[in-house]
Amino acid sequence: MRILGISGLANAMRFKRAHWPDLDAREYRISQGHDSAAVLLADGEILAAVAEERFNLQKHTGDFPIQGIEYCLSEAGTSINELDEIAHAFDYSRYEQLYSLDSTTAQAYKEVFSKTALLNDVRRHLPEFPPERVHQVSHHLAHAASAYFTSGWKDCLVIVIDAMGETQSVTVYYGHDGELEKIREIPANDSIGIFYSLVTLHLGFDFNADEYKIMGLAPYGDPGRFKFFFDKAVELRNGGSIRIPALRLNRTRDERENYLLTRKYLAEALIPERKPGDEITDAHRDVAAALQECLNQAILHICKHFGSSTGLRRLAFAGGVALNCTANGQLMRSGIFDEIHIQPAAGDDGAALGAALYRASLNGGVENHRMPPPFYGPRHSRDCIETTLVSFAGRIDTTRFENADEACSAAAKLIAEGRVLAWYRGRMEFGPRALGNRSIVADPGHPEMRDRINAMVKKREAFRPFAPAVSIEQVDRWFDVAPMTSLPYMIATVNVRKEHRSELPAITHVNGTARVQTVSAADNPEFHALLRAVGKATGREMVLNTSFNVKGQPIVNTPREAVSTFLGTGIEFLFIENILISRR
Repeated sequence: MRILGISGLANAMRFKRAHWPDLDAREYRISQGHDSAAVLLADGEILAAVAEERFNLQKHTGDFPIQGIEYCLSEAGTSINELDEIAHAFDYSRYEQLYSLDSTTAQAYKEVFSKTALLNDVRRHLPEFPPERVHQVSHHLAHAASAYFTSGWKDCLVIVIDAMGETQSVTVYYGHDGELEKIREIPANDSIGIFYSLVTLHLGFDFNADEYKIMGLAPYGDPGRFKFFFDKAVELRNGGSIRIPALRLNRTRDERENYLLTRKYLAEALIPERKPGDEITDAHRDVAAALQECLNQAILHICKHFGSSTGLRRLAFAGGVALNCTANGQLMRSGIFDEIHIQPAAGDDGAALGAALYRASLNGGVENHRMPPPFYGPRHSRDCIETTLVSFAGRIDTTRFENADEACSAAAKLIAEGRVLAWYRGRMEFGPRALGNRSIVADPGHPEMRDRINAMVKKREAFRPFAPAVSIEQVDRWFDVAPMTSLPYMIATVNVRKEHRSELPAITHVNGTARVQTVSAADNPEFHALLRAVGKATGREMVLNTSFNVKGQPIVNTPREAVSTFLGTGIEFLFIENILISRR
């Protein structure tokens, strides 16, 4: 059985711009349906998965993922007519009456959220596909399926936390015997995800996009300064529930749509709003720190209650909030669970995967096993690479190696010399993290490396930390974890061993943690070979690893994007497969 999962709400931004034409550009992200993606399953196995932003180059796009769909079909060697189903990761059908109470929301339902709107998009882009084979899966159920059916466990607790699904912010399930049994919901008007995003907006960053920047800023601040405010703002209640009174202040349609009174409350009761480009002060750092601590406590509160009440010692976790590496690290160290699986594409791109997996599960078509590092994106042919190199011939020089081992040895030598490299090979990663196939890598032992890459390469805020990729054989040598601990998705922070923090300044955050990715020969043999070669050159089987893109740009997809980005930044060398590229 072949099922195509898709995510995104293609008309959401267009509708908001039409009905609220005078908003600040950042306010249009206070909407649903971003991060559209396409995922293709065959008999429950993932064949291909990709976010639409990697094709249309609009970061966090919610557009109908037609280019992603075309890639998935091409990768699988199939056609749209051979699909059994299309599964969409939203289902608002049960809320149609609620939306009908207001003329504007009724129109929003018709044009954005309804199955009719979905079928119109399918008909526009895939006119030959039968509408009766298009199915909807509720958003949190899709997230839950993406975590449960990639966990490898027969039974576990499944928790979804994000800004909102259709009307929920948290949903708890018992996953067992291939089924997901709902236990509890927390509504969106008590959403810790929305609250975190509104404070992100208040601090001058983008709603529903820049929350990870707050996570990176938080360790520079003092959480105690604003602890009283956040303890009052987010009430931890009995039964694992939370209540956020500030989100309930909005009454009118405009207030609810843009959280106007909540934002006014933040300006009056917290600190004045920071505009983008304004200086980041101690007050902003302290708010970020207190907000992150508040999120950590809320997640622990929810997880501890439902872990205790169900007796389940394994957790599968998904939703946009599950991308918060600091909170994930706290959760892993809490001891609430023996094992935690966080699906690497935990945001709305991963909901496309979950929608497909859930529909497949209804037909007994899912073999639940642990998801490997998600290399499900495009791989470009040798002809495509050679054509790209010819087109840039006047600006680059190339050196060709016989095999991957030779390329790794050459790259390791450059890294040991303090050079910054781009590393591009194989299939692209699915999800927001670069896990070794579309990466910028460098030696984590150089004190100036973090500032140098932030300023000259990534062109982003100086406070932003970088992550280490380390061989699984050496992870316990440098980090405070057990030997052979597997952390393949770069989705949680761990403590850098105190005796090594001064040796690893480029990847050790100010609080002594790092967002570790472990690499094994089984999961990614070529990236693992690079780390082994780096180990021979530096004594550490580790590199600083960050995504191959610049600020505001999605991770590079094609060889042309790779060379163009390389030439437009301070990256010193680029490896595409076994070809070393330098500037002429």
